[in-house]
Amino acid sequence: MIKLEKITLPNKMRVVVAPMRSTEAVTVMILVRAGSRYETKEINGIAHFLEHMFFKGGERYPTPRQVSEAIDRIGGEFNAFTSDEYVGYYVKVAREHTEVAFDVLSDMMFNAKFDPDGLERERGVILEEYNMYEDTPVRKIWDDFERLIFGDHPLGWSTIGTKTLIKSVKQEDFIAYRTRLYSAPNIVVAVAGNITPTQAKRLVEEYLPYKKTVKKNQPTLYRETKRTKRSEILYKKTEQAHLVLGVPSFGSSHPDKYVATVLAAILGGGMSSRLFMSVRERLGLAYYVRAAAQHYTDAGYLVASAGVDVNRVDLAIKTILDEFRDITRSKVPIEELAKAKEFLVGGMVRGLEHSDEVAYTFGLQDLLHDKIESVETMKRKIHAVTTDQVQRLARKLFTDNKLVLTVIGPYKDASKVKRFYRL
Repeated sequence: MIKLEKITLPNKMRVVVAPMRSTEAVTVMILVRAGSRYETKEINGIAHFLEHMFFKGGERYPTPRQVSEAIDRIGGEFNAFTSDEYVGYYVKVAREHTEVAFDVLSDMMFNAKFDPDGLERERGVILEEYNMYEDTPVRKIWDDFERLIFGDHPLGWSTIGTKTLIKSVKQEDFIAYRTRLYSAPNIVVAVAGNITPTQAKRLVEEYLPYKKTVKKNQPTLYRETKRTKRSEILYKKTEQAHLVLGVPSFGSSHPDKYVATVLAAILGGGMSSRLFMSVRERLGLAYYVRAAAQHYTDAGYLVASAGVDVNRVDLAIKTILDEFRDITRSKVPIEELAKAKEFLVGGMVRGLEHSDEVAYTFGLQDLLHDKIESVETMKRKIHAVTTDQVQRLARKLFTDNKLVLTVIGPYKDASKVKRFYRL
């Protein structure tokens, strides 16, 4: 059992500590409500670019090489990530080097210089990252799908942003964005591993002394509007067609969140799931096929995705829709429901063997929802899902007027691909 301690400091910054005596490692993770949802159209991409710039040197570690060597020389793991709703920075080290992890992160967060020379070099790096995503259909298809399903809302914009922003953003833009969003009430420091709450609290107070403010960042709320376009076929000369087919759902506080998660697992959560067996094993149409339930705080979707034979993409779409249809018409057998639940619980438990996953899972809950669900609570909610609930939700979500489809492949004439099959 993972026992968590949540500490709220006088400056309103939160610290989530998960002591894990079974490991010799410690993960220190800083999570910030400063993802791409907090951007405007004019600065779309700055959250991701800023994440990169924090690694370019501060005062105690003034160059990118010194930053990375500080962690490499102690055998640590060092990384960061930008999502729609948050940004994260973490260091994972042997427990005897925990203070070094705090020191490096502290220098990044408080002393990053964003110097013009480093900025110009990083423009080239991020432009190449942008180009890599454009050349990677299995990655790009998701940006295209979210643009279609969320429209002209920050959730529908790409996290990496636009080439215009990447080429034009200036040092003062980074400073302004950090000043506006990186404040104590918008930060959770998650510390997991071989450490005590007392030790973690001392190190956070020493190395991360953010000023006290009362303002909590509020993103642009999402309100679903009628879609004028529900399908998009993007031409690219590929050997495999990539598709995402799904429906809008709801945010992460919705009472049916766990029902949606179980529904997605039944459809495409493993090698014995319905989509894997029909699309891959029975028809040999794809190498990968899966389903997922995505939940942002106030919006979401449930989708199937696959990389399929370019000559049989229509059959793949029809087969996925057949599975959507079947789960609305017939109740899921008890044995299949139980298997999906254990698939989810087992995956969650295996992930939480690692301190970085523990820090991320529980730190993110507190950051976005101001509360933490224990492992036991999450297990209980998964196991509480019934066949009636799964069928009810499937019937609610899988309707003809909600379907959204994106495809990337070598289709100059997209008329065949764009034809929807009725549920």
